Amino acid sequence: MSSMKVLVTVKRVVDYNVKVRVKSDGSDVDIANVKMSMNPFDEIAVEEAVRLKESGKASEVVVVTCGTTASQDVLRTAFAMGADRGILVESSLALEPLAVAKALNAIVKKESPNLIIMGKQAIDDDCNQTGQMLAALADLPQATFASKIEIQGEEAHVTREVDGGLETLAVKLPAVVTTDLRLNEPRYVTLPNIMKAKKKEIETVPLESLGVDGAARLKTLKVSDPPGRAAGIRVESVDALIDKLKHDAKVIDA
Repeated sequence: MSSMKVLVTVKRVVDYNVKVRVKSDGSDVDIANVKMSMNPFDEIAVEEAVRLKESGKASEVVVVTCGTTASQDVLRTAFAMGADRGILVESSLALEPLAVAKALNAIVKKESPNLIIMGKQAIDDDCNQTGQMLAALADLPQATFASKIEIQGEEAHVTREVDGGLETLAVKLPAVVTTDLRLNEPRYVTLPNIMKAKKKEIETVPLESLGVDGAARLKTLKVSDPPGRAAGIRVESVDALIDKLKHDAKVIDA
């Protein structure tokens, strides 16, 4: 078996099945008593790392997350999927992508992984920044939006979807790879594995001990619901429909 260590980053977000509500004052979304779970793109990243281990390409899968003690549950989910160790960078602050990237960079220096797999973005803020920032801070090659990852010797061959079709990049390891939806289908976590995951220890590292300033640099001015869809209308004939499309919707040249 290879001695390759894979580091995977995960984030605790509002479950994708939950309809998010905006607070009455428009300051943020309301997450009180809302189901939380692992970011779906991060699930794909964990699945890919575990598959690399199962195929003998990797020897250890380490997962890391940033957040409060409650964020331990996404590490436990990763354990149940097959990850070996978990690290919680503990902070009560709502960390922005740059602060997260700086914290992850400190963990990368400590762990020296051969490959870092990250979800391309989190579904709560949709920033799509942390992977690129980490690659820059750690001075590592990066391949984003991966739909296929193959380890060949000291390189990772990463296929990614682009406007013109598919593009395959070869990046020297260690490298940062971010996952797209079509990379894989994460496994269903079984109850026995969930029970085993509860016994695994999680290493807790205070954010301050990494020398990272987690203070916010962005200010949210307003959060609002997307506009609702306007009601449709019924027309009596094809001619009436064409007339509406020409003169009202203006989607057909008059």
